Amino acid sequence: MSLKGYNELRKIDVSQWVEKRDGADYLNWAKVIDLLHTNGANIVYFEPIVNESTGSSLYMSEQEFKDSKGNANRVYETAVKIVIDDLEFIQRGPVTNGSNPVKDNSMSQQRLWNCQTRLFVKGVAIRTGLGFDLWLKDELKDDKENWEDDLSKHDIFKIKERCQQIYTQKLKQGLSVKEIAQALHKTEDEVKALFSYFDTLSNFERDLSNIDTKSR
Repeated sequence: MSLKGYNELRKIDVSQWVEKRDGADYLNWAKVIDLLHTNGANIVYFEPIVNESTGSSLYMSEQEFKDSKGNANRVYETAVKIVIDDLEFIQRGPVTNGSNPVKDNSMSQQRLWNCQTRLFVKGVAIRTGLGFDLWLKDELKDDKENWEDDLSKHDIFKIKERCQQIYTQKLKQGLSVKEIAQALHKTEDEVKALFSYFDTLSNFERDLSNIDTKSR
């Protein structure tokens, strides 16, 4: 008997074994090993990769970084070797507390171990499909939050373009310019003016940024 294929393993609903830990979904590493054996694997294990220069499984950057409060921290990473029958690979990742990086003042052996077990579960998901949709949901959520938090990536003209597309769609569906304006409780000129506001705001942002405070 051999391990089932990627598509079959991905169909397994792991949600019934998922728990919340540090604000993130957590699938127990022991359950993953159990599910792999149940679905055809004979040998399954993982072990931390030791940093030869320190003798620890914790890797850290030489460069220190300071947070907004002035606390000095380093970038911490770890890695595990994963073996599933003839498949052997290494999964690396940052040491995190949920979705947040672990800092100097909160680093512990338990945090490191939690990260290593999570890397095992993630590595299995990527290469076998088991629990992959759990990670896909996490990644899409993280991408959305990162996009929303970074105001520099918000383009006012993209909003204008979306409004224009909706407006054009309504015209194609048979509504007239007058009917659209009436549905919005505005005049035709007011609707037209709203579209011009995007250009006005863009110019305002540019002029605001160009104010020279040194000349005061």
